Amino acid sequence: MSDGWRETHLDETGWLAELCPEGEWTGYDPGPRPDAAWILHAMYEWESGPTETTHQQVRESLLDADLVEPELLGGINLDEWGVVDTGGALGRSQHPGPGWRRLRWAELAARTDEPMVTPGTKPSFRSLPGSHPDASWPASIEPPGEGSLDREGWVRLLELLVAWSGPDTPVLAYIAPGAAVDQRGHVLAGVLGHAAELYDHELGSGSPANLWPVDRSWVTWSDWDLWGTKISGPAGLVERVLADPELEALRLPWA
Repeated sequence: MSDGWRETHLDETGWLAELCPEGEWTGYDPGPRPDAAWILHAMYEWESGPTETTHQQVRESLLDADLVEPELLGGINLDEWGVVDTGGALGRSQHPGPGWRRLRWAELAARTDEPMVTPGTKPSFRSLPGSHPDASWPASIEPPGEGSLDREGWVRLLELLVAWSGPDTPVLAYIAPGAAVDQRGHVLAGVLGHAAELYDHELGSGSPANLWPVDRSWVTWSDWDLWGTKISGPAGLVERVLADPELEALRLPWA
């Protein structure tokens, strides 16, 4: 899956570090260039409808019945320590399969009468608090993946970028240490038409922290701590992203 990509110098991110000095570990916020929009990572819900039972309650029931093993980290039993099973994925995510439907952020926000993204914040685990007041989401909802655009969203974004820039456009991808398998930063060079391969690249965990053409005319940002992927670039490109029916995107003037 990585044949079209070669590793290059990490200092290719120097210009991004100047824009966002604190972004090395999780990804660089490119700011508006001159425009920007956020693509909200996809979530899904049972086709049969919602339930009040949470992912944490399901896990507790399975633990009590000895149907799953406790989660251990460095010899510490995380279940005994009270670590909550939110139900969310870290890194790669995709449509769960039969029995599930896409649940738009807008639909869920309307249920709880709250904004999709609280003003002054970015899309994250703090978003839509009315839907998961105790941190764990209802078992009937698979919440947005953290740190990476969902697979289907990544593919669709790339289709829009290819239509804008062309498949042979040379691009660079930054895999941040937070998302890297070896916890080190990496920069990969390739062409835009092969960027779908990055989602399953052996060094990363989904969409790269940043992707940009060598002319720096646009930049994507999938921060390891966020539930949204930012696309910064010309207003015409951003408008295409906002208008695309397969993506759920919005402008956040404060972010």
